[in-house]
Amino acid sequence: MNRISTGLDQFRDGLWKGFKGARLGLLSNQASLDANLRHAKKVISDILPGRLKALFGPQHGHGGEDQDNMIETGHSIDRDLNIPLFSLYSNHREPLGEMLDLIDVLVIDLQDVGTRVYTFASTLLNCMKAAKKAGKKIVILDRPNPLGGLVTEGNLLKPDLFSFVGPCEIPMRHGLTMGEMALMFDHVFKLEAGPDIIPMLGWNREMLWHDTGLKWIMPSPNMPIPETAYVYPGQVIWEGTNLSEGRGTCRPFEIFGAPYLDPTLIRKKLMTESIEGCCLQDISFRPTFNKWEGRLCRGFMIHILDHVAFRPYLTSIALLKAIIETHKEAFQWKSPPYEYEFERMPIDLILGDKELRKAIENGGNIFDINAGWVSENRDYHAWRTGYLLYH
Repeated sequence: MNRISTGLDQFRDGLWKGFKGARLGLLSNQASLDANLRHAKKVISDILPGRLKALFGPQHGHGGEDQDNMIETGHSIDRDLNIPLFSLYSNHREPLGEMLDLIDVLVIDLQDVGTRVYTFASTLLNCMKAAKKAGKKIVILDRPNPLGGLVTEGNLLKPDLFSFVGPCEIPMRHGLTMGEMALMFDHVFKLEAGPDIIPMLGWNREMLWHDTGLKWIMPSPNMPIPETAYVYPGQVIWEGTNLSEGRGTCRPFEIFGAPYLDPTLIRKKLMTESIEGCCLQDISFRPTFNKWEGRLCRGFMIHILDHVAFRPYLTSIALLKAIIETHKEAFQWKSPPYEYEFERMPIDLILGDKELRKAIENGGNIFDINAGWVSENRDYHAWRTGYLLYH
């Protein structure tokens, strides 16, 4: 297996020469490593001594230290370089003018997970807007989409549900890299920011993470292994319910459940065609934090058997429908707030379509619902073509 070369690797291997004399800012986190497992901060500061003037961190912090949504990270000083470290998940979720006054170029090196609700996309968009306003240059060091770039899945986000967990009209499994999203945002929102993308070498759209030869460094605290990312486009929906999504266990999102769940009854309601490519293992667990902390939960662990056949969004929606039908009295939607939204239902923000939530509640046929997604995704595939950097 040939290891691909990320945008950071390309920068290190020669493209850094275009940044001599510029004052640089870097938005990164603990997963921003090169092929030698050296952090982007170290790579850039070694090649261009004294040119890094500010660091920025996304949700969960520059070191990935903070759990869950709406747990903010404060600003600080980087101990190694003695430069400001600004949090973009605190009182503000975009870089302020006084932060950008310190730099000429904002370099962004974040590992996305290929799912619409992952907040790094919104942070990217906020940075692009702020940089354009301040007259600063944006550079994206591109990285793989762990879910590949061919398959997309799910309904398109409705504009009335745009939020920090969904800034643009894309499906749940969007099939884009961060560089491609930057090009899309620049056009869709008419930013004219002209982001520079330093692309990868050796990546193609068929590749899942395990095809890349890269070491997985968890991009957030509850994304410990590639399998987490593979199930996440569906399993994230439990964040909008009173089921545990497995936070407080060693395998979040693969494990899910609640004290009231009866796996046997749920299996009887499931249509086997909706859970192809995976196996559901009955499991008991006791979360150490988050929902149902310390309580014995029953539920499932998802094991992917066939990555080609497995459809995470369809699988989890089918499970959600079966759980609602089986446990009507105990099941509940989560109440706001959720990612700084204090009125709209979290599940609506996650699903991206109020009508989808209503269809599930009313017992709609899962394959009729999926047929609508398939049609939307055909249009989406044609629309996104102009933003693609890889074949």
